[in-house]
Amino acid sequence: MKLRELSIKGAYELESPVHGDDRGYFREWFKLPDFEIQELNFHAKQANLSYSERNVVRGLHYSLAPEGQAKVVTCVHGELDDVIVDVRVGSPSYGKVEVITLGANVGKSVYLPAGVAHGFCVTSENASLTYLLSSPFNASLELEINPMDLELNIQWRLTGDPVLSDKDAAAPSLSARLDAGELPKY
Repeated sequence: MKLRELSIKGAYELESPVHGDDRGYFREWFKLPDFEIQELNFHAKQANLSYSERNVVRGLHYSLAPEGQAKVVTCVHGELDDVIVDVRVGSPSYGKVEVITLGANVGKSVYLPAGVAHGFCVTSENASLTYLLSSPFNASLELEINPMDLELNIQWRLTGDPVLSDKDAAAPSLSARLDAGELPKY
């Protein structure tokens, strides 16, 4: 597995070969020894799976868990644009946005360090995203930023109106979260 650091400090694009034949394909999307070589201390405490239809936008979500919450994310069906936003106050890449296209048969995954916000939009008919979390979900520590925040200016690849949860649509902007002191520290 190859790990390439992104413009967001501590975030990596992971690339592994896809082995395919007339039966389908196989790929490894997470190997702890490859993380250890990069000195990334990641140990999964929870695994999640999300299924969505075209034009669904989920996020931007982040955790204020005291132990932090890093993620390893991959698409297991369909295609989507995975979005990472550095919301860590004091980070050299604060406010930076990265968009990585993930597809089930592409061989790419993403590592998100603790404290960054995560979201995605489905660009195929439907898609499934699976992710490993370094700490369990804790509703009282999970926050969101509006994915349509004009200041962030994320270029969502949509073919129609975005489909958002009520919670994400009503989420505050990054600036509002900063002013309220509701962002993680770097």
